Amino acid sequence: MNRVVPWADLTMLIEPHYPKGQTGRPPFGIATMLRIHYMQQWFGLSDPAMEEALHDVPLYRAFAGLDAGIARLPDETTILLFRRLLETHHLAGPMLAAINELLRSKGLMLRAGTVVDATLIAAPSSTKNADGERDPAMHQTKKGNQWHFGMKAPIGADAESGLVHTVIGTAANVNDVTQGNALLQGEETDTFGDAGYQGIAKRDDAGTTNWHVAMRLGKRRALDRSRTSNAIVDEIERIKASIRAKVEHPFRVIKRPLGFIKVRYRGLAKDTAQLTTLFALSNLRMVRHRLMPSVGSVRP
Repeated sequence: MNRVVPWADLTMLIEPHYPKGQTGRPPFGIATMLRIHYMQQWFGLSDPAMEEALHDVPLYRAFAGLDAGIARLPDETTILLFRRLLETHHLAGPMLAAINELLRSKGLMLRAGTVVDATLIAAPSSTKNADGERDPAMHQTKKGNQWHFGMKAPIGADAESGLVHTVIGTAANVNDVTQGNALLQGEETDTFGDAGYQGIAKRDDAGTTNWHVAMRLGKRRALDRSRTSNAIVDEIERIKASIRAKVEHPFRVIKRPLGFIKVRYRGLAKDTAQLTTLFALSNLRMVRHRLMPSVGSVRP
């Protein structure tokens, strides 16, 4: 990550909003705080845990550019304030765009096709907290025969590579089809979605892209494949499913290697900002072996 993250470009996005430190103790450098922020995402660390890790793990201090003889280290409040600065100025989206621009310049992302999908992210359902209530921005929804409480993360991903270009955060009960057209880049000729996006091409916000939406599972199961026409339809559905499968890769990365299976903060805006950051980092993780030709044998 030290070699593939475009640190200079991201630092330039933050610099106009970063405190200049004209009075009091000078603030830590933007690059240092950004590296600490990203380590939090990679290792699933809270603000207090990140502060403790900086004291305990020399490798973390070295990655953040904190010299061994430095008199002080960022405490949890400093780490919190940096995250809030990114949230206040809505910088997660532009940082994702900056990373994707790098990937496009390397030929790793195209604009011709998009795959859309959404995943549920659990939120604490307990009311044993200071407010005595669950997060009002979250909601419950039923998937299959199971109820889920939390938020939903609809994304738009490149149909060729599976790299994410658009992230939206909603309550869990928001229907996927209402967000589908907002996930497009605007230049797609073709867009793919599962059966939850049925009817999306007829919505008022529909663009000019050609939607390829999956057939309802029950309807597909009922096909008589002994008939040539039905066999062709089934093969088309199989091909569409193979394209849609690419959007599952970034979901796997944020939930498995990055360990994001439950929201950390209260408030949809905060959690959406973290999700956007995680998908930006998942993009780099998925193609890091192609960004570093000299270590091309590293598994993605």
